[in-house]
Amino acid sequence: MKQKLLIRVPAFTSLLYVCMFLLYSGCQDECERTLTYTLYEPVYLTFDELRSSVARQAAEPVREAGKIYIIGNYLLVNEPGKGIHVFNNSDPSKPENLAFINIPGNIDMAVKGNILYADSHVDLVALDISDPENIHEVSRVKDIFPAWTRTIQAGQQIDPSIGIITDWKQTRTTQISECNTANIQPFMWFGSSYAMLTDARANSSPAPGGGSKPGIGGSMARYTIYDNYLYTIDQANMQLFDISTPTQPFMMNAINIGWSIETIFPYKDKLFIGSQTGMHIYDNANPASPVHISTFAHVRSCDPVVADDKYAYVTLRNGNTCGGFINQLDVVDISDLAAPKLVKSYPMGNPHGLGLDDKTLFICDGTFGLKVYDATDPLAIDKAHLGTKPGQAFDVIPYENIAIVTGTNGISQYDYSDPKNLKLLSVIPVAAE
Repeated sequence: MKQKLLIRVPAFTSLLYVCMFLLYSGCQDECERTLTYTLYEPVYLTFDELRSSVARQAAEPVREAGKIYIIGNYLLVNEPGKGIHVFNNSDPSKPENLAFINIPGNIDMAVKGNILYADSHVDLVALDISDPENIHEVSRVKDIFPAWTRTIQAGQQIDPSIGIITDWKQTRTTQISECNTANIQPFMWFGSSYAMLTDARANSSPAPGGGSKPGIGGSMARYTIYDNYLYTIDQANMQLFDISTPTQPFMMNAINIGWSIETIFPYKDKLFIGSQTGMHIYDNANPASPVHISTFAHVRSCDPVVADDKYAYVTLRNGNTCGGFINQLDVVDISDLAAPKLVKSYPMGNPHGLGLDDKTLFICDGTFGLKVYDATDPLAIDKAHLGTKPGQAFDVIPYENIAIVTGTNGISQYDYSDPKNLKLLSVIPVAAE
């Protein structure tokens, strides 16, 4: 006979369980939680505003030094996203600030003769700079470049029909929801021209030079001119513009190169294109149709390049947008352009732009300063360090014994007639906002 185990629960205990159940149910019905959001509303520049804004203005201080370009006795300094400063640099010890060209969305530039070519967000703008007092737009190629913007997080979207997004207006908002609603993870939502991110806080409570010669850009340049053609690069493509009639550029072709394209450097009838994954070499004997010769691949990193007849010099660096962990100078043998090969690597601090004048090599080593080397023997550059100038260095143009160097503190000019003893001639300071 099976025995039954009988457990008796006192009446007051049963009553306690019932009360706890009811109390718990009541708490659930009334439970609330608070979510705090950051809303980002895009600020647009309409296309009409964009295309009516290009104009010469009075000279103003440089607040951020971007790309640099020299043409004749003139120095052009890009103010990223805003426009171009024009300096009379006939006396490098006393550069004269002449004017500012307001060009919304400008990052890059190139000049042939008296015509300046500059990007303005999605457009290519041609400007007559023959008279620095009367710089004016002469033509425009519309909707030719991909739009860029200062996004708050990768993957955000914009409405291209409205115009160009130039900024984000940030607001904070708090939402109260019931506890039994689905858990809200950090996300992005697009609608009504808003981008919304949660904070993941859920509480239970002139005429520059004249003539028709092109100027010279730095190693960070994305524009260059050869013969009657302007070459521009974006993240993946090289665009070719016919500028045989300088005031009327028109796009001829676009060549897909690959992803993460960063810089373009012309040397004789060759184009050296730097990317985050390698250096691409193009034969430009027919400038209307550059032909790919080879690619020298390297680990992911940012990659400006300069070259001479036998060697290409490539700086690799890490950083937020560059990826990788390498900071070095690579020397690549290009005597056989179809088979470039690495012959030597030199450790650096955080190298950015570089320049080469005959056998004098300049390396902008970020916060480690401007470094100067004798590159007579590319396999022993580390044994031919001529000197270092302190301060942050981003890019350099060495030309006719004057090195123009950009950095966070401004644009410095050095006399390097004696490469072992660079003499500071002037500094165009960066003004505080």
